[in-house]
Amino acid sequence: MNTDQRLHSLDNLRAIMMWLGIVVHVSVNYMVNPAPTPWRDSQTSMLADLLIVFIHAFRMPVFFILAGFFVALLANRRGVNAMLRQRLRKLVWPFMVFWPLLLVCMSLLVAVYAHLNAFGTIGLEFERIPKVPGRPQISLLHLWFIYYLFMYCLVYALLLRWSAFIPSILQDGFASTWRILCNSWWGIFLLTLPLAVAGSFYRNGMVTPLGSFMPHLAEFIHSGMFFTCGIFLYRFQTDLLSRFECKCWLYLCAGLPVFIVFLALVKSGGSAEPASYGMQAVMAYLYNSVSWLWSFALIGLFLRYLPGQNFLLSYLADSSYWVYLVHMLGTMGFGILLYHSPFGAAGRMMCNILLTSMFCVLSYHLLVRRGLIERFLNGGVRKKPAD
Repeated sequence: MNTDQRLHSLDNLRAIMMWLGIVVHVSVNYMVNPAPTPWRDSQTSMLADLLIVFIHAFRMPVFFILAGFFVALLANRRGVNAMLRQRLRKLVWPFMVFWPLLLVCMSLLVAVYAHLNAFGTIGLEFERIPKVPGRPQISLLHLWFIYYLFMYCLVYALLLRWSAFIPSILQDGFASTWRILCNSWWGIFLLTLPLAVAGSFYRNGMVTPLGSFMPHLAEFIHSGMFFTCGIFLYRFQTDLLSRFECKCWLYLCAGLPVFIVFLALVKSGGSAEPASYGMQAVMAYLYNSVSWLWSFALIGLFLRYLPGQNFLLSYLADSSYWVYLVHMLGTMGFGILLYHSPFGAAGRMMCNILLTSMFCVLSYHLLVRRGLIERFLNGGVRKKPAD
């Protein structure tokens, strides 16, 4: 498989992971267990909880692995300064423009949800918005991903600058360690250890971003592990990508029993009180083992079965950044409109996913595609999947 096909495969995967955010954030409306957000529908379903736990296991890990891969690619092809300028344009400026707009719009939608929960009618009720323990009142929203990603880019740039002062034997040894861990069946179990420690501070061992502007150490380590993996995946792509492609079904199947054991532990622990730190560490170890296995599996599956792009995949890739930025307005807005619908939780979820997807496609096609916003987000219509 040539380099262009590999890049198209990874770009396809990145786009699908972006679009899966709609499913995750629709499901948040209908969770049975305590939600990480201050809004909730009157109807709940364990299907929503299961979808969140399932998709969360691989979605953000895949994001950060691919982010590290493409950042390393940019730094290698264009240099460190060019990489930082490009990341500044694609991450910082969109954050500065969209975060305040989304904060206002989403705050209004949360207030409407609060009024619905309290009185069953449409209205604004800021005073009744429930406080989520441990979460800041003014948060990064779902844009925490690009906030953290730019910090990782800065750290990576600094390390590249300082590499001249680090003995080559240490650099090569560190790189070789990552190569061995990613290239060995037992390496995943070692890579999971720091993630288990990070996850021990979170309910059921699942690291859920708090959305604070001050980076949380456990979250920074957790996502940073996957980002670092992406950097070395680029460096050793000839060996590692071939292995992931060859072993994709094995990785996928190996993760399934581990995921089932994790779910069994979650169910046995109940939902009333968080488990002990020790049990949360065990659950975090299982859950993050699944994250590594399924992330490698998805990379391999896309390399094997989606090596190129057609019109649909190209369209999904081009629209994915816009979808990532605005989809929460749809998931919350349509959640409000469906609040008194005759459907149960599963029916409302399906309708919300469909309506939000339509909203994202139409808004992208009519307001963004080949226009000023497209150029602002993507630099125009992309010719190569290298950014």
